[in-house]
Amino acid sequence: MGGAKKPTAASKDKSTATKDTKKSKKDKGESGPKKAEIIVMVNEQQAMKIIQSSKVVTVQDLARQTGVKISAANAFLKNSAIKGTVKRVGGYSGHHLYQAVSS
Repeated sequence: MGGAKKPTAASKDKSTATKDTKKSKKDKGESGPKKAEIIVMVNEQQAMKIIQSSKVVTVQDLARQTGVKISAANAFLKNSAIKGTVKRVGGYSGHHLYQAVSS
């Protein structure tokens, strides 16, 4: 019947060395430089041109065509709906369809 293996002197040194390096890596990450906030704006003229040239547009379509993140395109479409330049015409569960308001 076998028992638990006793650690050798070499393995004891390795285990203490790895514990020390893990602590130092953790300390480096916490004291490192902080990331700057990045604000991405949608070019309003370009976005309105895209919306007016299509029958309906989704958030994903607008983000892909303008080259911005989906969250930025979504914020632009929501603000445009509040202003009255765009209206929501359909969709469900966050996948809404938007259409330019006829002047």
